[in-house]
Amino acid sequence: MKELRLMKGNEAIAEAAIRAGADGYFGYPITPQSEILEYLMVQKPYETTGMVVLQAESEVAAINMVYGGASCGKKCWTSSSSPGISLKQEGISYMAGAELPALIVNVVRGGPGLGTIQPSQSDYFQATKGGGHGDYRLLVLAPASVQEMADFVPLAFELAFKYRNPAMILTDGVIGQMMEKVELQEFVPRWTQEEINKISPWATTGKTRDRERNIITSLDLDSNKQERHVLSLERKYKAMEDNEVRFEKIQCDDAEYLLVAFGSSARICQKAVDLARAKGIKVGLLRPITLFPFPKIPLYKLAHQVKGMLTVEMNLGQMVEDVRLAVNGKVKVEHFGRYGGIIPNPEEVVNILETKIIGA
Repeated sequence: MKELRLMKGNEAIAEAAIRAGADGYFGYPITPQSEILEYLMVQKPYETTGMVVLQAESEVAAINMVYGGASCGKKCWTSSSSPGISLKQEGISYMAGAELPALIVNVVRGGPGLGTIQPSQSDYFQATKGGGHGDYRLLVLAPASVQEMADFVPLAFELAFKYRNPAMILTDGVIGQMMEKVELQEFVPRWTQEEINKISPWATTGKTRDRERNIITSLDLDSNKQERHVLSLERKYKAMEDNEVRFEKIQCDDAEYLLVAFGSSARICQKAVDLARAKGIKVGLLRPITLFPFPKIPLYKLAHQVKGMLTVEMNLGQMVEDVRLAVNGKVKVEHFGRYGGIIPNPEEVVNILETKIIGA
């Protein structure tokens, strides 16, 4: 049966991974995501489900341990916060090139550099444009509640294995640290070796008598082969855009103005919508759930309905670029952000909407 608990977002992700049948977690402590590793160490899932939990000697070591486990067709994952994710970028690029499924969790903090331990959304570019080298994409999910922190773990694993591609849950210190009620799914058993052989026939299982050996690599020194590989990746990313776009529309049917926000900023914008409508301003909210693939078509359609759009992000303006590309100049798009760990409030959002969009 499903179980109802009061949990932090970080704890919910960790518990959801145990229940999703994850085989291994490899991580390293950093604020504000350290509770993920701490929770796993306390719960000791290796004694119940057999899930391996290991604090690596560094973020670089952690992502390469995930690479190794994923090569065997195992459900492996890691988590960190912004500077730690930066250190993992080479390994993430290698995994994308080798077409390995895995879950990466980024509980974003402010930067650049060490920045602050306070929440931010300034890793949007890094997550959605490929933070490492080469032409690659991650599947990126942006939860806006503790419930979604839990729900997106099995979803991320499902998508990662469906497309043989790393998937990221991009959240922030607000949702990672906040506590809410969460309904936890039932335990899913870890895959048997027979199931792995069926689900991931590409994996390095060590059995080669009845087939050619599988080789996992992101290296090909033949330019023509490498070009064909990159083009096949492009087709895969196009399939993601065709089939995996997820978003939520709130009070958009009669909206004359639109807020666009993801994650914790979307929660703030929900209240801003109510405040604006109390003042007689017909405002709606579009919340991207997948940051890649991005909901370009829904935004383009809404651009023919509304008079202006305002993106609300805890950064200098990152998602706003994708919104502008999506609407293709059909409507004015402005950005409002707070930085350094400061969280915008709904009244600020309404004020900026009135001055930048309505009154401009």
